[in-house]
Amino acid sequence: MANKQKIINIAVIAHVDAGKSTLVDAFLNQSGVFRANEEVVDCVMDSDDIERERGITIYSKNCSVMHDDVKINIVDTPGHADFSSEVERIMKTVDTVILLVDSSEGPMPQTRFVLNKSLEQGLNPILLINKIDKKDARIDEVVDEVYELFMDLNANDKQLDFPILYGIARQGIVVYDPADVKDVEVEVGGQKSEKNPQGGKGGDIKPLFETITKHVEIYPDLREESLQMQISSLGYDDYIGRLGIGRVTKGIIKTGQTVAVAKADGSIVSRKINQVFVYRGLKRTPVDQAECGDIVVVSGIADISIGETICDSSNPQPMEMIHIEEPTLSMNFMVNKSPFAGKVGKFVTSRHIKERLEKELEVNVGLLVEPTDSTDVFKVSGRGELHLSILIENMRREGYELAVSKPEVIMHKNEHGKKLEPIEEVVISVPDEYSGSVISKLNVRKGIMKEMSGENGYSKLVYLVPTRGLLGYRSEFINDTRGEGTMVRHFDSFDEYKGEIPQRTNGVAIAQEEGTCTGYALFNIQERVQMFVEPGTKVYEGMIVGMNSRNDDMVVNPCKAKKATNMRAAGSDDAVKLSPARVFTLEEALEFINDDELVEVVPDDIRLRKKFLKELDRRRSGR
Repeated sequence: MANKQKIINIAVIAHVDAGKSTLVDAFLNQSGVFRANEEVVDCVMDSDDIERERGITIYSKNCSVMHDDVKINIVDTPGHADFSSEVERIMKTVDTVILLVDSSEGPMPQTRFVLNKSLEQGLNPILLINKIDKKDARIDEVVDEVYELFMDLNANDKQLDFPILYGIARQGIVVYDPADVKDVEVEVGGQKSEKNPQGGKGGDIKPLFETITKHVEIYPDLREESLQMQISSLGYDDYIGRLGIGRVTKGIIKTGQTVAVAKADGSIVSRKINQVFVYRGLKRTPVDQAECGDIVVVSGIADISIGETICDSSNPQPMEMIHIEEPTLSMNFMVNKSPFAGKVGKFVTSRHIKERLEKELEVNVGLLVEPTDSTDVFKVSGRGELHLSILIENMRREGYELAVSKPEVIMHKNEHGKKLEPIEEVVISVPDEYSGSVISKLNVRKGIMKEMSGENGYSKLVYLVPTRGLLGYRSEFINDTRGEGTMVRHFDSFDEYKGEIPQRTNGVAIAQEEGTCTGYALFNIQERVQMFVEPGTKVYEGMIVGMNSRNDDMVVNPCKAKKATNMRAAGSDDAVKLSPARVFTLEEALEFINDDELVEVVPDDIRLRKKFLKELDRRRSGR
């Protein structure tokens, strides 16, 4: 047999915003993946529009680079807790992880989560302290904090002996010692200066490539053994259908081969592989066969799912199934039935919504879709508000119209029949003067403080709070801390039900009739209502147009026009001054609504409304 290709698989893991996707850009740029005339975009792996706008990675993605004669497959992972099920599965397909930590923030809660998953898999991480050019960088302290984190997570001696590198991913620089960076002229005040013609020290990420090849063993040659490949993620291609993605653990996989698929229920079925692809740079390239160790994509198996093993048909050896975390939140997706329904969207019927949700299930394994008593309503459950709101946002952009209800937490029962609810760990950093209001709000929401510490005028609070209590809290938190606080949350455990938690205290202002808002009417209403609409906005009966300063709902008429008279008093026609209306993002709207309200999502707008549009119906249901 010919010599086996040398392969190493790595994943880049970190907290949100530590620079994972930027580091992958540097890998690709410096390994000659792009031709000289190709346009190179930032965060090339974040290919989805929403990923680009929000600057987050949602779906894990693969690419590969060549270094000397070693093929390095790189997996860019999401950092948000809502996509944690993605991270866990990826750990099974890689040989090591590069743990990215911000030089001033240090390890964050999400760092702990992703690192724990990789240590459980027995991987030996490489630490990269990123953004060392920050003014408030505290490199040595951060390294100590990471050591403590490793010890907390019961890392073994080999795992504790991790290599440490330092870098500025944005400039494609990685060094062995932070002092080396001073030899490279870097960007100052937005002016990029030329690097040393000799390349200076550390003008590239070569030290990272060297550390990977030194620290990680090449995947062993198991080509003679029976085929084994576990599916760790799914893809979908409009032309060739469902794709299974995973690492070939043993053997060789070939195009057109008949294989055995070990299903989740223990059964083994025979299937034929249509095509086999591997990654070369960012491109999926079809090949005749792929060897063990490589991350491959296979097409042709329409019913393939996460955790299933593709085996040799003559000697099937299934691998242990992958456990997928259960959803924690659910909401109802329903057909939009407001008076403005169908005016903008292309897809408005329940059949459209059902087909779109079924397509999403092809690739989004953390999602659960269940039918309800009504054919127009689907119960959709996911891993958190972000997970569900990104699905809704994608549907909205694709031209769907729908109405969604307030997110509800999924409860469990223990063996004694007691109700259990999901609890999240919340880590908050706020300026000291706002910590009092944050503490009192979280206590009302049944939060329990685990620890509190302070430095440099900031308080760090760690709380355990029921997920229910956090619904709708983010916008309050931003207001209470004047936008200076940061809050990071992730699922901790299921615990006993914590009792009633108060909802939004303010009532809303509800439009009385269909029409167009006038400045005159809004001016008179805004004394006691924070408006969500502006003059010229079209409204309908039952639509929410503002938030009342009191705790009861109030019906108003935002379309009232001024009566014109013959006699005009001087000064009565001065221009009205309106306060700016509050504009909701999708997440804020979902957090704001109460149980008797809905968010109407259409391609060009997000509106809030009551479930019952007519006042008489609302009164009846209230009884």
